[in-house]
Amino acid sequence: MVHNSDVRAAARRIAGRVRRTPVLEAGDRLWFKLEHTQHAGSFKTRGMMNQIVAAPTRGVLPSAGIVAASGGNAGLAAAYAAAELGVPAEVYVPSAAPAVKVDKLRKLGASVVQTGNEYAEAYAAAVEWARASGAYFCHAYDDPDMVAGNGTLGLELTEQIPGGFDTVLVAVGGGGLIAGMISALRASDVSVVSVEPATSCALHTALRAGEPVDVPVSGVAADSLGARRVGEIAFGLAKDAGIVSLLVDDKAIVDARRRLWDDYRLVVEHGTAAAYAALTSGVYVPGPGERVVVLLCGANTDPSDLI
Repeated sequence: MVHNSDVRAAARRIAGRVRRTPVLEAGDRLWFKLEHTQHAGSFKTRGMMNQIVAAPTRGVLPSAGIVAASGGNAGLAAAYAAAELGVPAEVYVPSAAPAVKVDKLRKLGASVVQTGNEYAEAYAAAVEWARASGAYFCHAYDDPDMVAGNGTLGLELTEQIPGGFDTVLVAVGGGGLIAGMISALRASDVSVVSVEPATSCALHTALRAGEPVDVPVSGVAADSLGARRVGEIAFGLAKDAGIVSLLVDDKAIVDARRRLWDDYRLVVEHGTAAAYAALTSGVYVPGPGERVVVLLCGANTDPSDLI
């Protein structure tokens, strides 16, 4: 289990290495946390930076470099963090990974290997390479240091909204972000709400089954929220906290992404828009006076279809 103390330790560890991202007051009792403006375009930079910086405290020296598997964002975060820390990075991504993410990986200096049709296959190949090469494997979501690093976002939020907030809506794939948010905010009265695409819902399915299980993955947000199985850490924390778990369909996600552009000129991924889709589609209806934060967690997308 990851605790608030772990998140605070991560915050000290990565201070000055990640951005303190802004909050936008988007409406009456509604705020957006603009984490899509983070280095490398997503929240995962926090967790990856923490994993690599914390490695020596775990008895690991990534002198052979790091290796990561990703639908895109975790790889970008790993590549960015590795470059900042002077460590070689090799990133395995599915063959269907968006070209915009693959191109950016290479620009960040990572060696890119495209293999398999989805994240699970890229993950298996990355693990095998780590064993063969001695490189330090950085998990995209199911790692205590990754979760603690991601949770630093929650600590920031508690300092940024005068009067506090009641609810935070979080898009979920493998669960690294929501696990971090639960860890950071568990001692508070804030409700953490999970939002997943109906066609890629590993956490929702696990909570109903009582354990992590494999799920089919498809839909417009599969490139960033397409984990076949939720992480053990996220499942344990979500079950223990009794979080609310919601599903949104592709139409709602596409509409929410378009609204973020039309109404606020914010360019985000479909996966990121899933959190906002819970509000715009009416799947989540705030109570009277409820103060809601929507995490906008990733911006690595092709914006051409928004213009």
